[in-house]
Amino acid sequence: MKLLISNDDGVNHEGIRALANTMAEAGHDVSVVCPDRERSATGHGLTLHTPIRAEVIKSVFHPNIKAWACDGTPSDCVKLALWALLDSPPELVLSGINQGANLGTEILYSGTVSAAMEGLIEGIPSIAFSLTSYSSKDFEGAANFAKILVEQLAQKPLPSAMLLNVNIPAVESSQIKGVKFTRQGVRRYVDVFDKRVDPRGKTYYWLTGEVLEDVEPPVSFNLSENIPIDVHVIRENYISITPLHYNLTYPNGLNDLLCREFKFD
Repeated sequence: MKLLISNDDGVNHEGIRALANTMAEAGHDVSVVCPDRERSATGHGLTLHTPIRAEVIKSVFHPNIKAWACDGTPSDCVKLALWALLDSPPELVLSGINQGANLGTEILYSGTVSAAMEGLIEGIPSIAFSLTSYSSKDFEGAANFAKILVEQLAQKPLPSAMLLNVNIPAVESSQIKGVKFTRQGVRRYVDVFDKRVDPRGKTYYWLTGEVLEDVEPPVSFNLSENIPIDVHVIRENYISITPLHYNLTYPNGLNDLLCREFKFD
């Protein structure tokens, strides 16, 4: 398959090297366009008021991989690849492997998910991969799972363009209990701003935070409450796969509004 791979952790991160090299070694036609430095938690930001530069990268990835480092956001990277750098569209956009989980409402801030979402907006099925640890450097198991998933999608493509948000527990392969298709949970944080003073006496703030709780989300329209939640299955050492889309319309809310007798005269 013709694959485009990006990330938000930057060109030198072990996660994207593991993913891209594994795919190239499996015989896929791989192109990499990713940030030239870490751009985590940038969401779906785009660069509009300054130029975007992309530099060809050599000796970082497998020799069969065409690679560029871009000074824009993860979404910039995918958009630039699709409209300027690649000679033809890829069959699949991959993002990751991210250092750390992208579960629940974290996906709204995630540059990893946003890079994949940019591919989806262009009508290309996409997958975001995350290893649920901020310290583990062992991406081999996650990369091998990505290879298996892509091979299966090559044989049986998704019925429509969608984004698969894949989170892999950071444990030994023998400890992975299996794979579960999940719905997005709600993850709430305690946001703490550490107030500091720089050497020139100027005050600045450094955002630190930790997970406060994982909340059971309301059941969405036509979605069974028996479908497990992403943040829950990861704790049990299952790989979580959640299908996502860019349409943020809230069906239950729309139905509720349509049933009300609003008057705007």
